[in-house]
Amino acid sequence: MKKIIFILLFTLVSFANEANTNDISDEFDSEFASKTKEVFDPLSGYNRVMTSFNDKFYIYVLAPTARGYAYVVPETARIGIDNFFTNLFFPIRFTNNLLQLKFQNASEELGRFLMNTIWGLGGFMDPATNELDMKIHKEDFGQTLGFYGVGEGFHIVLPFLGPSNLRDLTGLIAGEIISPTSTMGEHTFKYKIPNNALEEFGLVSLYKVNEFSFNPNQYEIIKKDALDLYPFLRDIYTQSRQKQIEE
Repeated sequence: MKKIIFILLFTLVSFANEANTNDISDEFDSEFASKTKEVFDPLSGYNRVMTSFNDKFYIYVLAPTARGYAYVVPETARIGIDNFFTNLFFPIRFTNNLLQLKFQNASEELGRFLMNTIWGLGGFMDPATNELDMKIHKEDFGQTLGFYGVGEGFHIVLPFLGPSNLRDLTGLIAGEIISPTSTMGEHTFKYKIPNNALEEFGLVSLYKVNEFSFNPNQYEIIKKDALDLYPFLRDIYTQSRQKQIEE
């Protein structure tokens, strides 16, 4: 039972990686009408089962929770919370921009972090964007591995998180090591916020429900065009990640 709980906690914590549903849904347009390259999918049987599980979780748990949360919490407060977490994930973006030799982007990330932390009330406000029009440069370890030519490996659908692949799963684990919302790597990185798995679960759950509350219908909007949900989501994910790596 403890192992099962750990797996569930880990996959929910993996939600903290920023290259997720919002990025994919933002890019969901005519570009996905093109033919997708063949995906290495030896786990297709498992992946279909997990896609069905995630589908029910999104529709019957996450979306209703996000709608209720949005009803109770004012939009201004939710924007502040979103700003706080965006600022909190600075180490992931900064590190991966550096690793990809995007030094200008890394310097802008550092400037954003300092400004929003000092003048933005710890990150709850975003003067870097609102006053100076400084952009967020989202990069993660999966993209960094792709930048250096690491192939995506086999496709896998993770519980709660959804489509991924071996390269991006490796990147997720690396991201957790330096993420402030994870207890992983706590003895090396002293800026970790949660002291235990329960606090980590609560912190990441708040982040994801708050994030999802801005558009709780986004998943249903994406899936409505799917004749076969599993390959549909798999191909969207694969094309989206390839586009992010090439940028």
